[in-house]
Amino acid sequence: MEILVPIFICAITPIAIVLIVMLSKMNADKQRSRIIIAAIEANNNIDADKLAESLRKPQRTPREILNLRLLRGCIFTLIGVGLCLCGLLSYSGGMEFGEDSVLLPFMMGFASFSVGLSYLIVYFVTSKEVKSEDDSKKD
Repeated sequence: MEILVPIFICAITPIAIVLIVMLSKMNADKQRSRIIIAAIEANNNIDADKLAESLRKPQRTPREILNLRLLRGCIFTLIGVGLCLCGLLSYSGGMEFGEDSVLLPFMMGFASFSVGLSYLIVYFVTSKEVKSEDDSKKD
């Protein structure tokens, strides 16, 4: 009985999450195609390309993508710094470095800090491109 919980958490839950996400995407595609077919059958004067374009999921602008990268970078970086500080406080409180209360926050904090830093690097590199595209559109 004790072995079933880790198996369920590590194997079945991720598979179930992927299955639910894929089924919802397939259902959304089926609904869009049903709407297009019904509109085409109901009225021959409808432009199917414009209808399909209007039912397509909205695409994020480059500025929105850039802002999301900045947000994620800040979140992950601050979580990483916070976890490293927790590990540092535990270490300065007399805990040994090999204990879980010190080592685990350092490891998780370093991983989170690395992810956040990579998001921030991508943000700063791509922000120059987005600014140049915005400037060229204004001209």
